[in-house]
Amino acid sequence: MVWSGFKKIGLYKPVREEVQDMFAKCEDCKQWVSRETLEKAYNVCPRCGHHATIPAGTRIELLLDAGTFEELFRNLEPMDPLSFRAKRGYAERLQEAQEKTGMKDACIAGVGKLGGREVAFGITDPEFLMGSMGSVVGEKICRITETAVERNFPLIFVSGSGGGARMDEGMLSLMQMAKTSAALSRLHSSGNLFVSVLTNPSMGGAMASFAALGDFVIAEPKALIGFAGPNVIKQTIRAELPNGFQRSEFLLEKGFIDMIVERKDLKRTISRLLCYCDGKARNSVARNRYS
Repeated sequence: MVWSGFKKIGLYKPVREEVQDMFAKCEDCKQWVSRETLEKAYNVCPRCGHHATIPAGTRIELLLDAGTFEELFRNLEPMDPLSFRAKRGYAERLQEAQEKTGMKDACIAGVGKLGGREVAFGITDPEFLMGSMGSVVGEKICRITETAVERNFPLIFVSGSGGGARMDEGMLSLMQMAKTSAALSRLHSSGNLFVSVLTNPSMGGAMASFAALGDFVIAEPKALIGFAGPNVIKQTIRAELPNGFQRSEFLLEKGFIDMIVERKDLKRTISRLLCYCDGKARNSVARNRYS
């Protein structure tokens, strides 16, 4: 299992490799934690509760009933229409991300069961170019939304898009914001439920479009959520920001999200929401939220 958000031991003198494989350092509280403990806790620090990132495959195992997930649209692959190059070429970065994650792009979408109920499901993986939204990610979100409408399934989407819209694709990336929002508007009109789950970080164009449009918006604890990052905002307005600005707890207090749920409780919580909003109740929630 691949762990992100926890650093390997880095002391001033060499440490044996077997020790490095046994422990990791939490990026939040800076304490050493055994990798066995982290694996059992789905990469949540037992000392401070820091929810580090987990791969898309692990997230699917955590949320969906075992053996029920069927991936769709897996043949969609990104292109480099602008031949974009900054410090490195976009095509080179794509290839590197594909080799690292085994994914063709940052989004996985499909259908499965959650608590015995059939759902349409999608997720962006932060290990693939920070989960940023390019043409393929936007297309997959639209297609899984259309699948939810056609099959009358609720839609569950887990966002881990620290990279926002993928500027390597220019306007082709930015247009995905409007495209995904329009697709979700059709989902809401059909009366189907959309549960949006925000993880750390959920930022940029993704957060300014599909990720904020759930009938229920759930966030993991201490997740960084927003459009521009706090450092950019601070430099722009030249003022001190409130403590915890753009974190889940701050946004819950201001009414931007509906609830904060720890990773271990996510499946149970979403399952209860699906049960509560089943049938006519589901349609009522969608109409009331967006009327």
